[in-house]
Amino acid sequence: MPALVTSCGGFFSMSTLLKRTLRRAVICCVGLAFVAIALGVSGVAARISTGRTASATAAATPSAPRTMFPLYARHPSGKLRSNEPKGTGGFKAAYELGGGFGDATAIVQANVSEAGKGNDIYHRMNGVLYYTAEHGNDTKVIGDGWDIYNLLVSVGNLGGSADVDLIARDAAGDLWLYRGEPDGTLSDRIRVGTGWNGLNALAGRGDYTGDGKADLLARTPDGTLLIYVGTGNATVDSVVGTRITVGTGWGGYKALVSTGDNDGDGKADLIASDPSGALWLFKGTGNPAAPFAPRMQIGTSGWADFDLLF
Repeated sequence: MPALVTSCGGFFSMSTLLKRTLRRAVICCVGLAFVAIALGVSGVAARISTGRTASATAAATPSAPRTMFPLYARHPSGKLRSNEPKGTGGFKAAYELGGGFGDATAIVQANVSEAGKGNDIYHRMNGVLYYTAEHGNDTKVIGDGWDIYNLLVSVGNLGGSADVDLIARDAAGDLWLYRGEPDGTLSDRIRVGTGWNGLNALAGRGDYTGDGKADLLARTPDGTLLIYVGTGNATVDSVVGTRITVGTGWGGYKALVSTGDNDGDGKADLIASDPSGALWLFKGTGNPAAPFAPRMQIGTSGWADFDLLF
C-alpha cells in the first residue's frame, strides 16, 4: 500500500473544502432535479448544459501552466488521496483529501484555476457535473444531463485554446470535446469523431509526438495502444488527426493515466497500474516513432486497492 500522510499544509484546506462542498453539491443535485421536472426538460440535446453564460469570466492573464500533476486515487470507501510527484519519476507519500466521493460516477483532475496552476476537480453525481477549484470557497454546478456519457477524461489543451478541456464519450460511441473556460465552465461541445466505443481506455494531458500540441491516447480491446495526434483545432471531426500505433500488450494494465511530465524532463509521460497493485512509469520521448521508453516501476504494491486513478 502506498504510504499515507494524514496532514499537509495547503492540501489540508483542500480536504476541508472538498468535504464541505460535496455536501453542497448533493443539495444542488436535488434542487436541479426539481427544476428539471418543473420545466419539463426532455431530450438529450436539451438536457446537456455546460455552465457557460453570456457573462463568462474574461480570460486569465497568460502565464506558464503546470505540466507536472499529482496522481489522484479513489478508494472504494469514497476517500480521495493525492500523490505528489517527486519531480524525477514516481511519487511522494500520499495525502488524504477527504471522503464522500464513493457516489461520484466520474472524477477527473484539471489544472484550470490560478492561470493553469491549480489542481482542480470535476466530478459527476446523479447526472450533474460539478467543478471545485483547489483554492476557493465553493463548488460550482457546471450543468446537468451528463449521465449520457460513459467516459469522461481530462485531456489538457486539446482544442487549441488557453485552457484545459474535457473529453466525453456517449453510448453511441461519439466522442465530444468540451473546451475549458478560465472560470471552470465549459464551452458547447464539439464532436471529435464517431466509432469510439471500441476503445476501453482513454488518456491525455500531454504532447506525445513532439509537435507542441496535446494528443489523445487510446487502448483497443486487444491491448493495442494508439496515439491520436492532436491538431490543435476545435473543428468538428478534426480535433485529432493521424493515428499512430504505439504497440501491443497494453491490455494487462488495470488503468492508464497521464499526470503530465512526471519525471521533469519536459516530455509528457504515461502511468499504468497492473492487477497485482504495481505502478509503472512510461517516460515520454517526444518521438512519434517510439513515444515511450521502457517501463520503470514506481510503485510496488497497494495500487490495486483503488477503484479509480486520475
